[in-house]
Amino acid sequence: MSGILAMILAGGEGSRLFPLTQNRTKPAVPFGGNYRLVDFALNNFVNADLMKIYVLTQFKSQSLNIHLRRAWRLSGISDRFIEAIPAQQRVNKNWYSGTADAIYQNYRFIEKSKADHVCIFGSDHIYKMDVQQMVDYHKKMGGALTVAAIRVQKSQAHHFGIIEINETGHMIGFTEKPSIEEAKTIPGDPEHVLASMGNYIFKADTLIEELEKDAFEENSSHDFGKDIIPKLFPQGKVYVYNFSENKIPGEPEHAYWRDVGTIDSYWEAHMDLLNDDQPISLYNKHWPLHTYHPPLPPATFRDQGDSETSVSKSHIGAGSYINGATIENSILGFRSHLCTHVKVKGCVFLGNAKVGKGSRLTNVILDKNVEIAPNTIIGENLEEDRKHFTVSEKGIVVIAKGSRVGFE
Repeated sequence: MSGILAMILAGGEGSRLFPLTQNRTKPAVPFGGNYRLVDFALNNFVNADLMKIYVLTQFKSQSLNIHLRRAWRLSGISDRFIEAIPAQQRVNKNWYSGTADAIYQNYRFIEKSKADHVCIFGSDHIYKMDVQQMVDYHKKMGGALTVAAIRVQKSQAHHFGIIEINETGHMIGFTEKPSIEEAKTIPGDPEHVLASMGNYIFKADTLIEELEKDAFEENSSHDFGKDIIPKLFPQGKVYVYNFSENKIPGEPEHAYWRDVGTIDSYWEAHMDLLNDDQPISLYNKHWPLHTYHPPLPPATFRDQGDSETSVSKSHIGAGSYINGATIENSILGFRSHLCTHVKVKGCVFLGNAKVGKGSRLTNVILDKNVEIAPNTIIGENLEEDRKHFTVSEKGIVVIAKGSRVGFE
């Protein structure tokens, strides 16, 4: 597949995930105990054997760059590569002003690659996708652009670009983040809309041509959803790929794609992993999820006196030490240390956390390097929690990176 180049947009600021994005870019936010958000997009390409990949970075990219170097470095012997490209103001003195501008400022890499087709994907969604199947569809239809789409609830339409298609698969309508009232529903299904996943495959020459025209449009926001797609689809050049038809051996039949742009959706995506019927498999040998694993011992579980360890419906990261604690419906990342009589429920620890004796945490997200003093209670009195921490609309409490809670 030498004619396929991938460019992954990984420069998102992720302000709605604050404070998790206080010190890191959104694609670098840890997820699921072991991973980073960017890992899901990268695995979708690598498992499909599409390994000419540029990762475009911008905001607070240091932790992302370290992760890419540790987890995704390929040998320089072949023509396969995964390379981080920082924002370098190549064509002007501005940082990226939109998704299209990010690609435009790096279009020389497309020309250098001599690629026939360019995959432009986001890096902050949770899903598995065989990108090769979408590439095959794109080539078969022969359009200038193919947009991946998924069915979502109409109530969520204002978060996405909403698509209309005809019986031939052509896009015949596109509205970026419409109101619920204005969103066009799927024919025969008034409760759902067809949403763009932000994943595109362009013919390379069309992409460069459209980017060059857009760059000189003074009123353009230089965004694929707001500017490029609305200009292309009326020409009959845009096709829509149905993500629900993408099949991976060993994965559930129902297509799963989760936008984790808010604290609540981020927490809910973690809880999805704990369901009896996992929407994506972490154990699928046919489609492994590669990432960086630090050199750590297995998790250790001990009973201490009258305090017995109990773990149910949870994932516990390597290097963790659980000493007479109760853990329920939680995902604990690397090096989570829980002392005696600790009770944790509905929690997500991003790693290297210590929770002191007798503490109770309910529906709490702990960023890295957090220490909780003994007998601390979080998540049971949200009004009190709001005085000290970030609390989401649905009552998820977030403890910022490096915090020491309950110590005088």
